[in-house]
Amino acid sequence: MKELARGWSKYKYPYMFIAPVIILLTVFSVVPIIVALIISFTDMDLIGLADYSHIKGVGFSNYIDLFKDPVFLKSIYNTAIYVVIGVPLVVILSMAIALLLNYGTGWLFKTFRLVYYLPSITNIVAVAVVWGYLYNSNYGLFNYVLSWFGIPEQQWLLDPSLAKVSLILLALWKALGLNMIIFLAALQGIPRDYYEAAELDGATGWKKLRYITVPLLGFATFFVTITTLIGWIQFFEEPFVMTKGGPLNATMSMALFIYNNGFQLNNFGYAASGSFVLFIIIIIATIVQFAVRKKEVEY
Repeated sequence: MKELARGWSKYKYPYMFIAPVIILLTVFSVVPIIVALIISFTDMDLIGLADYSHIKGVGFSNYIDLFKDPVFLKSIYNTAIYVVIGVPLVVILSMAIALLLNYGTGWLFKTFRLVYYLPSITNIVAVAVVWGYLYNSNYGLFNYVLSWFGIPEQQWLLDPSLAKVSLILLALWKALGLNMIIFLAALQGIPRDYYEAAELDGATGWKKLRYITVPLLGFATFFVTITTLIGWIQFFEEPFVMTKGGPLNATMSMALFIYNNGFQLNNFGYAASGSFVLFIIIIIATIVQFAVRKKEVEY
């Protein structure tokens, strides 16, 4: 016991420093997750929320019903489309913008950095109002530009296929700024010695980009990829504000499906089961990303 007490006295201070974070994570993350998991096995609704005696356990029926629900299956498909198209575009374009802005330090380049960053801190409601005018079928700017080339007006938010593309463009525009800053910070942290040595060996600009810049941006690319992937799997704000999941559930995401069932239809147990399916998908995607990154580092 004395040795145990002596060991605790020696190592107690690190635990004391991390205790506030552990307590906060436990209270606001771990406990709610456990509660939501329990709710997912019940038929909890608004009546049950007011009186717990009306709550009944339903086993795995919520999960079984989820995968029989055509709207949920549609939301999985839509979310997959968002991720497959959106994540590579965000990573590639934000890196490209950072590379372009990294070559200059004048006021013009600083202004463009601010211009690209502003959308990421702009309120989504304000963004939706502006983009709603841009997408307007009758007097929107996008249709006006298309008219210059003799292209007929497009139903940007009313056509099931175009609605997905429209939301992806909006989300892409909003996501570039923050990721551009991350890449820019990583670029400015690369030592100039690598480039000077490459220039002495006669390396061209393309070879320096391919063999020095891109490999040394590996960690930043991994960070941006995994955070962007998680964000797009939870795609919610854009369809919620712009289309409400329509038309014909063409823009319904998994997160919006969970919101609708939980806060619109008050099917809390059903929504909780959907949230855990989403949670498992995020965990699997994250594990795959880390596995791929580990193999790349080993090679």
